[in-house]
Parts: sequence; C-alpha cells; structure tokens
Amino acid sequence: MRILFLGDVVGRTGRETVVAELPKLRNALALDLIIVNAENASHGFGLAPDMAENLFKAGADVITLGNHAWDRKEIVPYIADHPRLIRPLNYPPGTPGAGAVVVEIQGGRKALVAQALGQLTMEPQLDSPFFGTREVLARHRMGGTVNAVVLDIHAEATSEKMAYAHSFDGQASLIVGTHTHCPSADGQILPGGTAFQSDAGMCGDYDSVIGMLKEGSTMRFWRKMKGERLGPAEGPATICGVFAETDDTTGLAKRIEPLRLGGRLKPAMPAV
Repeated sequence: MRILFLGDVVGRTGRETVVAELPKLRNALALDLIIVNAENASHGFGLAPDMAENLFKAGADVITLGNHAWDRKEIVPYIADHPRLIRPLNYPPGTPGAGAVVVEIQGGRKALVAQALGQLTMEPQLDSPFFGTREVLARHRMGGTVNAVVLDIHAEATSEKMAYAHSFDGQASLIVGTHTHCPSADGQILPGGTAFQSDAGMCGDYDSVIGMLKEGSTMRFWRKMKGERLGPAEGPATICGVFAETDDTTGLAKRIEPLRLGGRLKPAMPAV
C-alpha cells in the first residue's frame, strides 16, 4: 500500500496548493491512501466545512485535526456526519466526532487511521494519548482486520512523539508527528517495522513563522505581548509530507521518504 500523509495545511495558500496538487500526486505516486492534517486550514485556526469538502474532492481519504479542532464552530455538526474527518482520540467521552476511522480502499483493502493529541506543553488535562491509542489498536490488528494502520501524533515535544512511536512500533504501518510545522529529517523504519517521522512539516508559506505572518509573530517575542490576532502568510506554499510504502499482508513498512513540493524548501519527491 502506498500512503501519503500531508502535514498541517495553513491558510488559503496552503489549501489552494494542496487542492491543486493532490490529484497529480495521487497519479504520479500511484497512491492508495491520502491523509491530510487540516487543523490550521482556516486562516491558521481550525477548519470550515467547505474547506473540508474541497480537500475530500481533491482526493483526501481522511482528514485529521488537532488542538485547533473546534476553532470553527461550524465543524461541530459537520464532523458528526463525516466519519472520515477525525479529531484526537483522547478528547473526553461525548466530544463530537471520533478519533479513528477504518477506510476501505482499492481492492477491498482496509486501513485504520487514528489521531492522538500530546500532553507535554499542550493539553495536560486530556486523557493519555498512549492509553487511548492502545485501546484503539486492541480492536484493529494489521494482517487481520486491517491491512495498514496510520497514527497521527499531534504534539509539541519531539520526545513525546518518539516515545509514542516506540510504544507502538510493530503495531502500526506509519506513525507521523504533526503540529510543529517544521519537517524533521528523522524519517526511518523502527526495529519493529513501523515507519516514523517526528514531524511531517506544513503545507503553507515558509517565508513566515510556522505559517503565520512574520511581523506580528516576531513582535510577540520582542515585546512579550500577544497584540493583534495572527494571520497566515500567503506567499507560495510548500507542500510537505511523508510517503510510506507498506506490505499488504503484514502491514509493516517497506520504505519511508519525505515529500516537499513547491515554495521555498528544497524539493523532495519519492521515486516510483
């Protein structure tokens, strides 16, 4: 199975670039499963239903959210009716939506996609992402009920992401970090056969401060005052993500490679 996971989509330029390029990427890489993190798609804060629809139409099989899941209130009724849009699984019981979904792809194969939200410097009051993920994986086994498992760990601390990945090594095809918006260079296959990268990066303008306008973001560090609400940078976007290829029988990874397309960063395109 060929899987593409795209990092946090930020603002209009990120959305439009991803929507334009996704169909081309599916064809060029012969992709079976596309997952997009879109929690910053609406002006950097949240996701609106029409934006989700455009991403699905462009080819996203699953959309994940994160700590900005509820910034656009219109997403609450939408997520209840659209199971392929998921939010972190460790939100309290009764939270709208779900933290995991099983999708069927070409050839009758199935893939589990789940997301967990980190606690370290993020949301310490939430349930543990480790115990919640363990419960989900207990219901779905690679090589049994599903052919592949992809986990999105939306967290600030690299240490928490790495600990999470090692905890579930061998139980997932791909574990990828989101939230920090900077693509990490640690893509690897762990000893148990799980592909891992600490952060997929973002799909947005890298002439920015993690996708937001430089001026206001920089002044927050100089003046120690929040000031005006930040807005997304709207220059040319770089699409950043992680490509993984898995064995359909075991679900384990055969390779992992970065993807970077357009914008300012050095290009990287997986070989087919």
